[in-house]
Amino acid sequence: MSERRPGFFTTSGIEIDPVYRAGAAGPDPALPGEFPYTRGVYPTMYRGRLWTMRQYAGFGTAAETNARFRYLLESGQTGLSVAFDLPTQMGYDSDDARVRGEVGRVGVAIDSIEDMHRLFEEIPLERVSTAMTINATAPVLLAMYAGVAQERGIDPAVLRGTVQNDVLKEFIARGTYIYPVEPSVRFVTDVFDFCAREMPRWRSISISGYHIREAGATAAQELAFTIANGLEYVRRAIGRGLAIDDFAPGLSFFFSADRLFFEEVAKFRAARRLWARLMRDRFEAAEESCRLKFHTQTSGAALTAQQPLNNVVRVAIQALSAVLGGTQSLHTNSYDEALSLPGADAARLALRTQQILAAETGVGDTVDPLGGSHFVESLTDDLEASAAEYLARVEELGGPVQAIDYMREEIHLAARRHQEAVERGELEVVGVNVHADAEPVDMPTAPDFARLADEQRRRLARLRAARDGADVEASLAEIRRAAAGDANLLPVLIDAVRRRVTLGEISHALREVWGEYRPG
Repeated sequence: MSERRPGFFTTSGIEIDPVYRAGAAGPDPALPGEFPYTRGVYPTMYRGRLWTMRQYAGFGTAAETNARFRYLLESGQTGLSVAFDLPTQMGYDSDDARVRGEVGRVGVAIDSIEDMHRLFEEIPLERVSTAMTINATAPVLLAMYAGVAQERGIDPAVLRGTVQNDVLKEFIARGTYIYPVEPSVRFVTDVFDFCAREMPRWRSISISGYHIREAGATAAQELAFTIANGLEYVRRAIGRGLAIDDFAPGLSFFFSADRLFFEEVAKFRAARRLWARLMRDRFEAAEESCRLKFHTQTSGAALTAQQPLNNVVRVAIQALSAVLGGTQSLHTNSYDEALSLPGADAARLALRTQQILAAETGVGDTVDPLGGSHFVESLTDDLEASAAEYLARVEELGGPVQAIDYMREEIHLAARRHQEAVERGELEVVGVNVHADAEPVDMPTAPDFARLADEQRRRLARLRAARDGADVEASLAEIRRAAAGDANLLPVLIDAVRRRVTLGEISHALREVWGEYRPG
């Protein structure tokens, strides 16, 4: 009997057999909670505690985002995740003329610790877990968060959460870098050191494959390049004198859940196994340091502007792959995100998708329910092997810093192949190149960003007028001295933000010492 296509392949180029039989994969993996953690990092997984439902949110000023946070918490969300606007990500204050049209558009504008106070107004920091998607300026935002806690009388040591802090993937896939590579990585390891000593419940990095995948990488490339970056951070931290088991338990990862269901489940399983073996074999890390814990977000690149309600189905299936793959936390995209910032109703429906998975399907009642499937086990092996080949190539080139151009090129080639397959109709996208219609798409009403940006600039002007200028100058001088040396910058940054020094002022001081990264 003829088949629908001449061949069936995953995004990583792995050929899919018609039927998988016993012996297609290697030996049965260890039990959940046992090295190398293929089946899960904990013995009971969701039977003990469900994944954290952590919806990503942020737009306009801190007041608007705070209202969205409280709306989601009241709707049953169990963790927070902050989206910052581009000026905040790039180290500019909202009154800088260079960023005038970007304030508050793709995330919340945070210029000072006062904004951070407003962002978490009426939210108990000691009881909520917060993730911050921020990279080049991550230490400054972490300093603000810790400073808010101190000003509320809360010891930062009790705070739980994650700061993304993965600047290497910015050079590879995303582009929101500021400083040259070496000082950028030094800034990352400052956070490792500080969190190990002062904020032990805080995860000091979220090593991110998500943005690599969104840029066009295959599943195997996402896995390999993310692991490569993770190994580089470990080497750098050890190089500055940190003990592996003091900081490695605070490392976390961030992956995409994309369109091919079984490939994604296998990718998550392969990631745990590959990381565990590398940490044990290369660094003699203890068991807790070998457990790969990760957050997942459903694929933004898979969302379509055409027939946007179809995205509800896509997101649900992708979320299921993340849960069956053993994620520790999950963000489900809103169906309207290909068109606009998520509306309140769409954001709630995205959260309800997770809640229905948790409450009504039984997917968390047994651990690794797809484990033992001949197909899933074989695909897990194949993805690990494919990722290991990419990883070996990165390391042949000297590591991810030296391999930036190689990884960029591989991602670009994969993205082009994907888009060409869609345009030729070889890769079907419902509502785009199959089952499409010509009905116009209703565009949601966007917030009044110009008004919100004006409010933000007025608030910043009031802060500048009210603070002690001499304190600000003294703090900036201390930041320059610390940046020129090798002392940890976090204590200096916390002191500065509590003196109402702004994000843009701190970033400018660091640019004066470190310079800026110029590609090519």
